[in-house]
Amino acid sequence: MMTVVERIAADPPSLSVAHVTTRSRDGVIDAMRGIAILMVIGIHSLPQPLDAVWEKSFDAALRPCVPIFLFVSGYLTALSGRVPLAKRLRAALIPYAIAFAAAYAYMALHNPAMDHRIGTTLARFGLGYVFVYYYVFVYVWCMLGLWLVFAVGGAGKPGAEKRIALLLALSIGCGLLAGSYLDPAISRLGASDALLDEIRMRDIPFWFSFVALGALIATFADLRDQGTRRALLGAMLAAYMLYAAVRILGLGDAATYDSSAFFFYAALFCISLFAIQPGSPLLGWIGSGSYFIYLWHIFIVMALRDHTSLHQLGGIAGFAVCCGLTVLLSTAALLAVRQLASPRLCRWLGA
Repeated sequence: MMTVVERIAADPPSLSVAHVTTRSRDGVIDAMRGIAILMVIGIHSLPQPLDAVWEKSFDAALRPCVPIFLFVSGYLTALSGRVPLAKRLRAALIPYAIAFAAAYAYMALHNPAMDHRIGTTLARFGLGYVFVYYYVFVYVWCMLGLWLVFAVGGAGKPGAEKRIALLLALSIGCGLLAGSYLDPAISRLGASDALLDEIRMRDIPFWFSFVALGALIATFADLRDQGTRRALLGAMLAAYMLYAAVRILGLGDAATYDSSAFFFYAALFCISLFAIQPGSPLLGWIGSGSYFIYLWHIFIVMALRDHTSLHQLGGIAGFAVCCGLTVLLSTAALLAVRQLASPRLCRWLGA
């Protein structure tokens, strides 16, 4: 989705920061984002609510999409050693403001009773409470948190790497604690299930754990060994089976987002995907425009749901048609914008 790509230097012989070198753009990182945005489209194309076992299983498999974007943001930041905060916020918020206006208009057209008070509208914008834009809220606060970690850790000063690594490790622990206890605490205050779901989606300490993990992997991990990669894949598969079982059977904390089961599956998925080093040019091209696709693909999904008889096709067929059309039309729109729009307009639209 949204990550400002940092420039590194030449071709990486390994994945440890001590050896990593770069190109003008990191094709592996772009390919990871390409995979992630396709997973996002897959989730939003699933029939709602998720009733069948295959729907819950597939949804569970695709859920690491947002962690991937946060993971690569932390990874790129650790490589560069700094957080260009103003640049990242500008690159995130201008396209979001344009997409928000369009989403707000779509919602208003389909809901005559919609509340248009100024305070409510500002709350919707600030919290990303239109369509699926909660990620923007999460991303902005995670970047602020990352900037704070690097500032407190004294980035660029002697011994900064160890101090920053300690803060990042503590952040992961705090994120897991927040995911485990924040929701039960809010439930005791009488929060509804709908409100609880909205809070879970915006559990910043939990989401920041993936940013911290990406930064730690960039700093310390060397994943060249084939045995390590196979072990990661095996552990990731086991973690997925646990997370899917928790979701399907409703065992303990069966939350979609900020549960421990989700963290371990998503974390292992991110690390495993990074270790595999995907290098597809097509995925890389899609990933380089993932923020544009994220902001605008949902209009296609909503239009298909609201103005077609797609639901009559049945679960799997309806999902396949919705997902295929959304991928096709989103990527076509990205290509058209890049071909026809000025560079400034491309930036404003997230392309």
